[in-house]
Amino acid sequence: MAPRSKKARRSLASRLVGWTLLAVLVFVFVGPIVVVGLYRIVPPPITYLMVERLIEGRGFDRRWVPLSRISPQLVRAVIASEDSGFCEHHGFDVAAIEKALHHNAVSERLRGGSTISQQTAKNIFLWPDRDWPRKGLEAWFTVLIETLWGKPRIMEVYLNSIEWGPGVYGAEAAAQHNFGVSAAHLTPAQAARLAVIIPKPLAWRAASPGAYVRRRSGTIVARAGVVRRDELDACIY
Repeated sequence: MAPRSKKARRSLASRLVGWTLLAVLVFVFVGPIVVVGLYRIVPPPITYLMVERLIEGRGFDRRWVPLSRISPQLVRAVIASEDSGFCEHHGFDVAAIEKALHHNAVSERLRGGSTISQQTAKNIFLWPDRDWPRKGLEAWFTVLIETLWGKPRIMEVYLNSIEWGPGVYGAEAAAQHNFGVSAAHLTPAQAARLAVIIPKPLAWRAASPGAYVRRRSGTIVARAGVVRRDELDACIY
C-alpha cells in the first residue's frame, strides 16, 4: 500500500502543479486579452486610482466622450508634452527610456520615460506603484492595447481616464472644471495648460496656473504647432 500511496501523492502534486500553471496562464495571458478586447469597444470602468482617490475623499467627476468630441488642440498638446513619438513607436520609446535611466542615475528628481501607451496600460489595468511586477504587467498590457486597440483608441481611452485634479478624470470633466467649456471647444492655450499639469494634477492648476505652468504652457503651444505642421498626430486623424 505504501508505494501506491506515495505514487498517489506524486500524482496529486503533479495535478496541483498543472492546475496552478493553468491558472497562472489564464490570469497573466488569457484574462488580459479578453479584457483588452472588451475595452476596445466598451469604455473602461472605474480604475484602481479612482477608487483610491474616492477612499481619500477627493470625489469623482468623469464624463466619457468619444475622441471626435475632444478638441484636436488637446490631442496635439498632450502629444507635444507627453510623447512626441506617439505615432511612430509601437508602445515603447527606447530612446526616452534610456534618457530617463541616465537622468535618474545622476539626479534625485526622477524622470519618467513612459509613452502614452504605457501610461494608458498602467492607468486602466494596474495599480500606481513602481514595483517590478507592475512594470512587467504594464509592458504586457502595452503590447496588447497597441495590437488590439490601435492609436486612436489608445488616445481616446487615455484622454478620458487620466487624473486632471482632485476627483477630476478625463478631458470633458477637466475642461468643464477648469474653463467652463466642453472638451471639444478648448483653445490652444487651455489645451496646453491641461497637458502641462498631467504629471502633477493634484499640485498644479490649469485654471489658475503658477509661473512654471504658465511658462511651460507657452512652450507646449509652440510644440503643438509643430505636431500639427509635421503631422505627428497623423495616426489619429
